[in-house]
Amino acid sequence: MLRKTVQIITAVLTNSYYKGFLNGTIYKGKSKLFCVPGFNCYSCPGALGSCPIGAFQAVVNSAQYFISFYLLGFFLIIGTLLGRFVCGWLCPFGLFQEWIYKIPLRKVHLSHRYGFLKYFKYLFLLVFVIFIPILFSNAWGVGDPAYCKYICPVGTLEAGIPLLYTNESLRSAAGTLFNWKLGILLLVVLLSTKIYRFFCKYMCPLGAIYALFNKISCYHIKIDKQACNKCGNCLNACKMGGIPYEDPNSPECIRCGACKKACPVNAITTGFNIPVRKANFRRF
Repeated sequence: MLRKTVQIITAVLTNSYYKGFLNGTIYKGKSKLFCVPGFNCYSCPGALGSCPIGAFQAVVNSAQYFISFYLLGFFLIIGTLLGRFVCGWLCPFGLFQEWIYKIPLRKVHLSHRYGFLKYFKYLFLLVFVIFIPILFSNAWGVGDPAYCKYICPVGTLEAGIPLLYTNESLRSAAGTLFNWKLGILLLVVLLSTKIYRFFCKYMCPLGAIYALFNKISCYHIKIDKQACNKCGNCLNACKMGGIPYEDPNSPECIRCGACKKACPVNAITTGFNIPVRKANFRRF
């Protein structure tokens, strides 16, 4: 319940500009200069902050813009502190996927031999978030937001559909590209009803970035090797395809705590692990 409460509060707070939903407009206040930790579209009518992936695409090819250094620092700080804790606790689209997974349809659990599919999110990150924006930019040096433009189902759900519903002029301008993205969204929604957090596992470039920090992040999962009897309860509880007793801080772990709850011998602990060096004082 604690995690669900935090997820709901985060989703509401980051999208609390209710006038945008009523008027079909986008909030453009000063808070839009800052990024939110989770995947939340800049163009969502209620969004008070920016999406880190969208902002990164715009400036990835130019170090002369201050925001590019801000974004690198943002990823380093959030990643080092939390890792994919953001995915499990602070991402609105992650919450949406968990809700639709509850729809009573036959579920699909891919075996570990399909583990290679998890690397697709890194491919999306490299191709659509980094390489294309670097290679293609406008006269002002702003990179082509390829992931947002051609792939992102989050933007379609949070921005495209609400804006078209409330803004008639935008409805008349919607064309083939929106239909393409709507098709991607529908596919992601369908697969997310059958595969737990399909988008997070295989398509999310932000999750790919945070995954790189999981093993070194301050928020850590620890296994008491002496207490653990490898009963497999944590393995069965992990819906992200991890093996907690072997690799508790796997890049796929979203820190949901299911493994900890399932452990019958309390061998799994979670929390912040900040190493502190003791000062070495000389005696005079």
